[in-house]
Amino acid sequence: MNQQGFHSEFSADTLKGLSAKPKYLLSKYFYNDIGSRIFQDIMQMPEYYLTDCELEVFTSRHNEILSAFKADNKAFELIELGAGDGLKTKVLLSSLVHQKIDFKYIPIDISKQAVADLVQDLKKQIPDLPVEGIVGDYFNLIKKLNGQYRKIILFLGSNIGNFEWKESIRFLQHLRSVINIDDMVFIGFDLKKDPELILKAYNDPSGHTAAFNLNLLKRINDELGGHFDLLNFMHEEVYDEHTGTARSYLMSRKKQSVSIEKLGKVFEFEAGEKILMEISQKYDLELIHELAEKSGFQIVRNFMDSRQYFMNSLWKLKR
Repeated sequence: MNQQGFHSEFSADTLKGLSAKPKYLLSKYFYNDIGSRIFQDIMQMPEYYLTDCELEVFTSRHNEILSAFKADNKAFELIELGAGDGLKTKVLLSSLVHQKIDFKYIPIDISKQAVADLVQDLKKQIPDLPVEGIVGDYFNLIKKLNGQYRKIILFLGSNIGNFEWKESIRFLQHLRSVINIDDMVFIGFDLKKDPELILKAYNDPSGHTAAFNLNLLKRINDELGGHFDLLNFMHEEVYDEHTGTARSYLMSRKKQSVSIEKLGKVFEFEAGEKILMEISQKYDLELIHELAEKSGFQIVRNFMDSRQYFMNSLWKLKR
């Protein structure tokens, strides 16, 4: 998508979200260059257990994972949606290269800087790795994934949890429609656990998560001519242990009006009114099985960390 097309979509989604009742913004717009850097800080927080858990899965189970990947010994493309800094993926990439497996790594990310940095790092750290970075919104690029090689698509870090239930099914069905019978999908799932642990991961004392959310308002200011005063909003996190859903909000500290020039509109906020910024769904085995079934996939194998906090699940098309 070109820059003009991106801003047109960003404008449309922002207008729709802030005009809704209740208000919301789409979390996919968190990841401009600044947002991506803040997220790197989040992943290094001791409270953000997800990174360490998935890294443990990749470190301790990489031989089993690679055996599943190369089951038919055919060359494949390893396509990562929302690659970021590739911290965890590098464990798998190093093992694949070490075992001289015939594959190509294709990281996709909305941040141009994140892709450039990742490709540069990989050329230094794993010089024999064939890599082609792609910049863009994977929701659009996903349509162009069909090629001559078998594909293994990585969707890590519990990114699937950022969708509402019906949206996650639609996304996975869409993914199913653009892959072939021999392709596979490797998805990260954050599992249900002590609510206090979950809340600390999304409401850290250092304020990185709050900055991550507020950066989207700054992005609206910078790119759409918005007039948000970031000091007039505060971050709030809630977790419903019955549904397993964590929700991040920005709450208006006072009654206020905010204009956005490129939308030609003024938005009214009541004191205490919230903007839903992100959903982070937590799963159990039953929910993961149901998601695969409803999306047209079947589970090949699951890989969990030692504390059973996190699961990477390998799927193939249901025949």
